[in-house]
Amino acid sequence: MTTIFSSLLRSLDSCRSLGAAILLTTLVAGLSAAFPAHADAYDDVSALMRSGRASDAMEQADKYLATRPQDPQMRFLKGMIQRDAGKVDEALATFTRLTQDYPELPEPHNNLAVLYASRNEIEKARASLEMAVRANPEYATAHENLGDVYVRLAASAFARAQQLGAGSASVAPKLNLIQQLVGSAKAVSPAVQPPSPAGAPAQPPKGNPP
Repeated sequence: MTTIFSSLLRSLDSCRSLGAAILLTTLVAGLSAAFPAHADAYDDVSALMRSGRASDAMEQADKYLATRPQDPQMRFLKGMIQRDAGKVDEALATFTRLTQDYPELPEPHNNLAVLYASRNEIEKARASLEMAVRANPEYATAHENLGDVYVRLAASAFARAQQLGAGSASVAPKLNLIQQLVGSAKAVSPAVQPPSPAGAPAQPPKGNPP
């Protein structure tokens, strides 16, 4: 985990899972200690997200952001609400602005990549993940996601080479191996917790829920 983030190695729908609920609960505890002035607001929005009350969560997030429009934690939560509601274009815009305003935070880059991957825009996902690992070289989730993206890019390249008949004898076994890797690879995984402002104490990585 970077700052007080942790990551969930699951598919795009994982934020509704029990594991994500546990992580959001952990988030609240961390924020309460580090940012007591605003922890209640994060707590309220996170609780509404966990209970599936997306419209109420969005209302609370927008109300908070009306007076604190640059708050990265609440903007991150808003992006998660938009994504869960299937508003991919809006989520893309939210996370894109976060990466522009806070390029040093790796998690918004990672979640932007998740959205690109869901649209099969793999090159854009790759670029976003490379930004994430550049922002924090120790961000394990982004490294794993980047590896999965490279595998998918390799599969596409080998399949194209085979289709064109270039070196088909050597391409076939490589393509077969890559396809096996693609079949076993996890979906590009989002971070489910919002970022902390610069200067927040870092915490060590924690294991992901099953």
